[in-house]
Amino acid sequence: MTDPVDRENQQVAPSGAVFGRPPHLGHADLVRAQAQTSATPRRDYGVLAQILFTTLDTLYGKERTLSKFKVLELVARVPYQTWEQVAYIAITHMHNRTQLARRIYDRVRESREQQDNEQWHLLILEELTAGTPSSSFLRGRIVPQVLAFAYYQLSWILYAIRPAAAYRLNADFEDHAEHEYAHLVEEHPEWETVPYAGSFTPDFGTYGSLADLFRQIGYDERLHRLESEARMAAPRFG
Repeated sequence: MTDPVDRENQQVAPSGAVFGRPPHLGHADLVRAQAQTSATPRRDYGVLAQILFTTLDTLYGKERTLSKFKVLELVARVPYQTWEQVAYIAITHMHNRTQLARRIYDRVRESREQQDNEQWHLLILEELTAGTPSSSFLRGRIVPQVLAFAYYQLSWILYAIRPAAAYRLNADFEDHAEHEYAHLVEEHPEWETVPYAGSFTPDFGTYGSLADLFRQIGYDERLHRLESEARMAAPRFG
């Protein structure tokens, strides 16, 4: 029987693109996935990733808070947005080469699915933090937008000029997020008995506890990391 926490569980298109959302795991598999993350060393982060993580820690502190994770998810969507847009530009120029255009469109679909998944993470965190004491308007709204804008420009340039570097940066980012969510759950054992009944369950799934919700989000980040690592070996459309 296929291990539901295994990469092979993903649907892979003939061109190599991965389609569909990350699978919804049950409690036992989520606990196992978290344990695997905790036992796996982090990637050897590049300079750009280290600068980004240091910036986040400087602005929002090293403590793992839901408000900080909300900023993390706001930024996490950005690379997939830029990859989709660059791919559409490529289709505009290559549409007469139909097979190549189809392979590029597979990348568009993949990026869109990844972006949508990160969007649900952001909206769930926004809902969970609603009504709680928040940062100032500057740190809570303006700074995250500035970070996202800067990361957008960097992701666009890297993907257009050196896509392997863009995938490596994203793999670093997703690896960081995966480990941070695993530690977040470890730091809050009380979440094991707190049910999750948010308004996004029809879209993201039903979970028995907040702990399992965040385990699922962390597992999603792992799959995004694996996707970026796979793309590093063949980053260009052709």
